[in-house]
Amino acid sequence: MDLALLRTFVTVHRAGSFTRAAALLGLSQPAVTSQIRTLERQLGRPLFLRRARGVTPTSIGDELAHRAAPHLDALVEIAEAGLDEATGVRTLHLAGPPEFSSVRALPALTPLLSQGLTLRSSFSANTEKTLEGLAAGHHDLAITTARPRGGLLTSTPLCDEEHVLVAAPRWAARLGPGTLRHKGPVVLEQLPLVEVHESLPFASRYWAAVFDSGPAAAATVITPDLRAVLECTAAGAGLAVLPRYLCEQALERGEVVALLDPPVPPLRTYFLAARTGTLALPHIARAHEWLVRAAVDW
Repeated sequence: MDLALLRTFVTVHRAGSFTRAAALLGLSQPAVTSQIRTLERQLGRPLFLRRARGVTPTSIGDELAHRAAPHLDALVEIAEAGLDEATGVRTLHLAGPPEFSSVRALPALTPLLSQGLTLRSSFSANTEKTLEGLAAGHHDLAITTARPRGGLLTSTPLCDEEHVLVAAPRWAARLGPGTLRHKGPVVLEQLPLVEVHESLPFASRYWAAVFDSGPAAAATVITPDLRAVLECTAAGAGLAVLPRYLCEQALERGEVVALLDPPVPPLRTYFLAARTGTLALPHIARAHEWLVRAAVDW
């Protein structure tokens, strides 16, 4: 049986779509369709049921994927290992949110540099684009705030991120102690807001979880990097919702003040994602394990 046909079949099985599989393989969709039909003729069985959106494997298709995929992944591992030995370099391509990757993930991976690993990073706050890049093979590992679906990607919960409503001390003093807790979010309506996007993703999530409402005003400062949000907030630009890991030191130094301590603070989960089968590659598996281990203290 032609290994190229099996490779195409396993890719379609994991992707759930001829179109996505074609993009991953660098082939045209008609070429992928033709290869699957050829394999089906050789086996005398249908491997997929065509749906309006993608394909669904038959029982025979699932059985073949279960038997063939580990061996194909092993061949990829052998090829990758050979490349590593030839070049003496093992490069890990990591994608994720700029702030979390910069403050948490990349520093955690630096001990692996002494073991011959080189790092390349790509920053994006758009989870969908990050996962698309991972599926297309542009990244080896991706840190995202949404669990990927389907069989093409696998994921591991990494850590939870607590969100804190903060402002410079002068804004906190203007509100007065306990005012927000007793009067609710109405007292925040006249305060300027600093955010990463016009849609107010952090403020909206916090308001919904804590106040069961939405922010009443638009942001006065929009900057796409949470580190810039922190600096603007500390400088007195207004209030902001920030991850605790990012503003912890500023809180300790008194540069910003937590305006509220809700009984159940809003949380966001980070996931560490990889393409199915690639954790068999030693350098990816080692980086994955290192990040999961480091996340225990995050």
